[in-house]
Amino acid sequence: MAAVVGQTAPDFTLKNKQPDGVVNVKLSDYRGKNVVLLFFPLAFTGVCTKEMCSVSEGLELYNSMNAQVFGISVDSPFTLEIFAQKNNITMPLLSDFNKEAAKSYGAFYDVFVPGGLDMNGVAKRSAFVLDKDGIVRYAEVLESASDLPNFDNIQATLKLLN
Repeated sequence: MAAVVGQTAPDFTLKNKQPDGVVNVKLSDYRGKNVVLLFFPLAFTGVCTKEMCSVSEGLELYNSMNAQVFGISVDSPFTLEIFAQKNNITMPLLSDFNKEAAKSYGAFYDVFVPGGLDMNGVAKRSAFVLDKDGIVRYAEVLESASDLPNFDNIQATLKLLN
């Protein structure tokens, strides 16, 4: 199953490492607010770092559109905490260590061989915009890990929701 525009987004509970410990983040707790989910393959890689840093630097724009942004990868919550600290990433980075959320969104590489590098089992770089009722309003799942989501389309979708 994959997340489909016009349908209710698959719910999940993922881990977020905060200074006082690891906490659960449940997607359905964010009903009433627009949500942007950004799946990315791996922390500390070039394109992933560029994407997460860029979005984090522009969080004020997303906040102004009543949107909560989450970065999601299969890295551990502890790895994501260090990744965020080293790169000044201020948005929550959620650990999908068990790979359930990426699979439920259709954002998962069962087989991935970019340039001969076998990376099976990581999230596909993907973007989803959910409205205040948890309905998927935008979905973009990229096959190439070196491509970035279309942030103009993401922001246009958010503007329509406000």
